[in-house]
Amino acid sequence: MPVTLHGSCHCGAVSFTVESNTPVPYQLCVCSICRKVGGVGGSINLNAIEKTLKIKGKENITKYTPVVNRGTKDEYKASSERNFCKKCSAMLWLWDPHWPEYLHPFASAIDDELEDPKELVVVKLDSKPSWVRLPEGTRKDNEGYNVNPKDPEDYISIEQWHKDNGKWVD
Repeated sequence: MPVTLHGSCHCGAVSFTVESNTPVPYQLCVCSICRKVGGVGGSINLNAIEKTLKIKGKENITKYTPVVNRGTKDEYKASSERNFCKKCSAMLWLWDPHWPEYLHPFASAIDDELEDPKELVVVKLDSKPSWVRLPEGTRKDNEGYNVNPKDPEDYISIEQWHKDNGKWVD
């Protein structure tokens, strides 16, 4: 049975629960979007079952759909939608229509004690500025989040990582 995650914003205007088979916060994204909206060099998100989401304070949520490659000829609107508290700006979760059955709560929004992953996988390294320092021993996966990765052998999904590491919760 999946675990129930309890989350909230900083000011308490929004709280939520959601079920997850993948509750270990092992993946750090250092893309420009996660750095700008998440701070501290990036964000760590989990995977959860979208249809199990229960929200208190829904009227205090605002959504942001980022622009990728802003200011370049390759600029486009991302498919993902980030959900924030409109009062304190705390990141809550991300949802993407590529994976509509899931949502991705930010580990920073989860109030439960989460398991220490023992390893950290860092994704979107092509966006990492030099000032973002990576913990020693991290695995680097530049193909993270791609719908059609260039090299599927190098890409490990959140689900697959949990299964490979004995952390999948049924």
